[in-house]
Amino acid sequence: MNFSAAAPAVADPLRAAPATGAVDRVPVWVLLRGLSRESGHWGIFPEHLLRELRLLQPASQLLLLDLPGTGTLRRQASPTQVSAIVDACRAELQRRGVAGPVSMVGMSLGGAVLTDWANRYPDEVEAGVLINPSLRPFSELFRRPRPLNYLGLALLSLSRFSARLREERVLSLTTRLTPTQAVIDRWVELQRQHPLGVRNTARQLLASVRYRASRTRPAAPMLLLCSKADSLVDWRCSQAISRAWGAPLRLHTKAGHDLPLDDPQWVARAVAEWLRDRSIQGVGPGEWH
Repeated sequence: MNFSAAAPAVADPLRAAPATGAVDRVPVWVLLRGLSRESGHWGIFPEHLLRELRLLQPASQLLLLDLPGTGTLRRQASPTQVSAIVDACRAELQRRGVAGPVSMVGMSLGGAVLTDWANRYPDEVEAGVLINPSLRPFSELFRRPRPLNYLGLALLSLSRFSARLREERVLSLTTRLTPTQAVIDRWVELQRQHPLGVRNTARQLLASVRYRASRTRPAAPMLLLCSKADSLVDWRCSQAISRAWGAPLRLHTKAGHDLPLDDPQWVARAVAEWLRDRSIQGVGPGEWH
């Protein structure tokens, strides 16, 4: 399936900007969350990102996709291969009428989905932002101190703790700057609306563990954002990817694994500054340099 170059009809979860004139194609950014998290867990980050994007591209739209088995797609069986997750997401974009190459933001497992998508379907991805990715083979040198934390995050879904206690523990593992009271009620409500099954959590974890990225950089330009205080993924994994691919890297010194939750404004500005720098340098869409 190749996306056409026509303007997409996107069901924008945030209000679409009014038309300011004819455009060839509406810039669409697709957001992909991580292990056992749904699109609702982005918090206020999409609002910050859309505000920054529209300063550069007034017609920009966001599309927050749930991975199979999470959120609105919780009744689907989550694939146990990242490649199959990509295929499911591509089908969802087609169902929603999205056409033309899109830009993407992928966090954690969403970063693996983005990377595989860009490698296998280079004409469909214009640019990508990877947030705290843990990609083999780059992560293999840095996983030893922290695998128990990552496993503990997955095992929380298997526990018999109350939803509030489970979400509080996830928050403590994944954030450093976010007060519990700021988001916990919303997270518990998300769990009530879209309960995540144990089976799908295990299947997502298996897909994440199985995935192995190429050392060769994707065709689409990539920006890497990572957190030095991340207790789940060592920031040096992002550094290794940056060096292998020649991709720019921005490092947050205080945030945890859930960087868009801990500092949404910083992430949004980092993306916008990257795009602005590329424009100033005369780098075209889809080009690395």
